[in-house]
Amino acid sequence: MSVRFGVVRFPGTCDEIDALRACAAVGDAELLWHGDADLKDVDVVVIPGGFSYGDYLRVGALARFSPVMGEVVKFAESGGAVLGICNGFQILAESGLLPGALLPNLSLRFVCREVDLVVGTDRTPFTSGFDVGETIEVPAKHRCGRFYVPDDQLAELKANDQVLFRYADGHNPNGSVDDIAGVCNVAGNVAGLMPHPEHAVDALMGSLDGLRMFASAAGRAGVAA
Repeated sequence: MSVRFGVVRFPGTCDEIDALRACAAVGDAELLWHGDADLKDVDVVVIPGGFSYGDYLRVGALARFSPVMGEVVKFAESGGAVLGICNGFQILAESGLLPGALLPNLSLRFVCREVDLVVGTDRTPFTSGFDVGETIEVPAKHRCGRFYVPDDQLAELKANDQVLFRYADGHNPNGSVDDIAGVCNVAGNVAGLMPHPEHAVDALMGSLDGLRMFASAAGRAGVAA
C-alpha cells in the first residue's frame, strides 16, 4: 500500500509544488490547506519552504496558529512523521515541535547555494536510508536560517542524538551553532532542516540526494523510530 504524503500550503508558501512532486515520486501526495483542520488521513506531513504569512512578526510565528498546525501538533504527538523544510523548519520550531530558533544569517543577507551536509543520525523516518557520517549535496536558500540553542540545550541535542544534519566543513552558509543544518525531536518522528531536499530529486538538478529523504519516509511511515 502506497504511503500518503500531505504537503501543507500557507499564504506565501512557494516550494509546495516541488515538495509535492518529490513526495509523488515515492508515494501518493496531496496538498493540505492551512485553513483546514484536516490532514486527510495522510501518513506523512511535509511543511515546505517559502514565506508563510509574509514572514510578518517573525518567521513561522503566525503560521503556528493556523488550523492545520493544530492538527499537525496532534499528529506529531501521536507519533506521526513530520518534516519541515526551511520555512517549515521555522514553523515547527515556533510550534514547539522542534528545539531551537532560526535567526537571521550572520551576513544579514539571503543566501542561495549548494551545500554539503553530513548525516548526523539515521533513526528518523527521513534519514533511515542514509549512513551516519555520509555526505550529501542539497541546495540551501534562506535569510533566517541560523540555528541557535544555548550551550546546555546543545549538549542535550547531542546526548539525545537529535542532530539530523550538519553542514560540512566550509559549507555553513549562515553561522548556525555547531554547523547544525537540521534537527529532530527526542522521539525522532519530527524533523526539520534548512536546506531543500525537494530541489535535489532529479539528476538534472545536479543531485538525487534529496529524493532519498522522501523515499526513506515512504519506507518508514508508521514504523516507530
